[in-house]
Amino acid sequence: MEIRPKRGAVLITGTSTGIGRAIALHLDRLGFRVFASVRTTQDAESLRAEASGRLTPIQLDVTDQASIAQARDEIGLAVGDAGLVGLVNNAGVAFQSPLEFVPLDKLRWLFEVNFFGPLAVTQVFLPLLRQARGRIVNVSSTATLAVAPFHGPYTASKFSLNGLSHALRLELKPFGIQVSIMICGSIRTPIWDKADGLTAQITQTYPPQAWELYGSAFRKLRDYFARMGRSGIPPEAAAPAVVHALTAKRAKLIYYVGPDAHLYRIAEKLVHGRLRDWVIMRSIGIDE
Repeated sequence: MEIRPKRGAVLITGTSTGIGRAIALHLDRLGFRVFASVRTTQDAESLRAEASGRLTPIQLDVTDQASIAQARDEIGLAVGDAGLVGLVNNAGVAFQSPLEFVPLDKLRWLFEVNFFGPLAVTQVFLPLLRQARGRIVNVSSTATLAVAPFHGPYTASKFSLNGLSHALRLELKPFGIQVSIMICGSIRTPIWDKADGLTAQITQTYPPQAWELYGSAFRKLRDYFARMGRSGIPPEAAAPAVVHALTAKRAKLIYYVGPDAHLYRIAEKLVHGRLRDWVIMRSIGIDE
């Protein structure tokens, strides 16, 4: 593997906790100049306490165009003609719901964060990336390899992000900008608890019919995800893939992070159709 010696400026979204925070601190330790997007002053101070002076927290809401533009002005002023060598679109949210009853406003909000947010950030920061022939890493999920029932809202948003990434890679190739997808498996981050809380909040208003139709299977799915969250690998495991994507002469098109991500990658090629459906349902504990 040939590594570029360059250690320039990188913007990472969603660094308050979990994967984003681990990546930001790791790149900071390697000598990158890190702009770490957070939502609150408290999150910013927490990051500063662990990082060097090279890391700068930036308050950024990926669903707010004005917030993105303000961050671009701040970062553009700081990096000048050097531009950005990397953009890591990591910010994301999740919840589970039977698709028959999911409120469309909640589904649109999820897509605003997981799909339109990365695109909006990429659009605004592409001029800075072009200056440095930088790299883009879009953080996706094994939900796109093994589609689970009731995980449709999150899965659909990540499928959309994958499609966006492939098209973006082809469009930006003439400018020397490489685009990678990082498929993350089970990683111990607060997103599991946050998703469970959002799920409870969103589904509490569902009519009794929803639980008559889906209640038993839905509870098994939530129990399954709770086990996955507890057994996941630490978020620091995602950092090496990002480093490679930002520094290797040829970044991989797709990075798989975690043992289950590699397993799902193999299973996707070997198990198809109804057999795949059966395996997924049995793994969750749902009897068809």
